[in-house]
Amino acid sequence: MKIKIYTTKTCPWCEKTKKLLKSKKVKFKEADISKNSAARREMIKKSGQLGVPVIEINGKIIVGFDQKAIEKALSKK
Repeated sequence: MKIKIYTTKTCPWCEKTKKLLKSKKVKFKEADISKNSAARREMIKKSGQLGVPVIEINGKIIVGFDQKAIEKALSKK
């Protein structure tokens, strides 16, 4: 399972998302868009969004902390 989360350090919803993923014991790659302009451009291209978090789970894009959508995407292995 390939998971990537686009975040910033000051985003409380990003922290909630990371806590949820850790509680599910899944590995993920984090990209801080405030420090990485290439990741910011990639996130915007994939999601059309400027806000974080943006979560990519096996190619599915989830914008914002949507626990049900995250859990549903995680259940599809």
